[in-house]
Amino acid sequence: DLRKQARQLENELDLKLVSFSKLCTSYSSTRDGRRDRYSSDTTPLLNGSSQDRMFETMAVEIEQLLGKLTGINDKMAEYTSSAGVPSLNAALMHTLQRHRDILQDYTHEFHKTKANFLAIRERENLLGSVRKDIESYKSGSGVNNRRTELFLKEHEHLRNSDRLIEETISIAMATKENMTSQRGMLKSIQSKMNTLANRFPAVNSLIQRINLRKRRDSLILGGVVGVCTILLLLYAFH
Repeated sequence: DLRKQARQLENELDLKLVSFSKLCTSYSSTRDGRRDRYSSDTTPLLNGSSQDRMFETMAVEIEQLLGKLTGINDKMAEYTSSAGVPSLNAALMHTLQRHRDILQDYTHEFHKTKANFLAIRERENLLGSVRKDIESYKSGSGVNNRRTELFLKEHEHLRNSDRLIEETISIAMATKENMTSQRGMLKSIQSKMNTLANRFPAVNSLIQRINLRKRRDSLILGGVVGVCTILLLLYAFH
């Protein structure tokens, strides 16, 4: 019964997180469009927009679902540790660990999406005063004012630089993850080689003894050949 409840909550969370991610993406696209049009002060404030209210509502709903799923996982953990289910402990622990991993993934995805949304909104708030000053200057000096055009171009350059920096950071993070994975593989191979070497010490000892016997036989054979040569020379001269 607890497992069925956990699955139902996980399905609801999955749907909510997909909608939550789409909302954040559409929020970013909408704000970019408004920045490109440089709308006037009649644009609603960010905190009062319908998208912000929807974000807050969905965030609360997802947090409630995560709390419920956490409670279900805790109940399943209590059941696995209770008496009367010793023969099923291995299977139950495996199931519990899988549900915990799913909860951890959903929690991580939620916090990541929420952090991205808040970062976008904070950037909008920081750039809001700058856009307002640009609009005021443009309305007072005319649309074709040279200085206003320079400000707009500089603002566009800053946006492009910001995007390039984000892409570079993403590439660096991916490279770091790949290097970490390769290091783990190399450590695993080294550990296996050490295990094999420690598992067969008798083979190494036998090989060393064989090498020592070969060297001894070579020395004996050399000594016999030398003595025979000396005796032949003595016999030849006498």
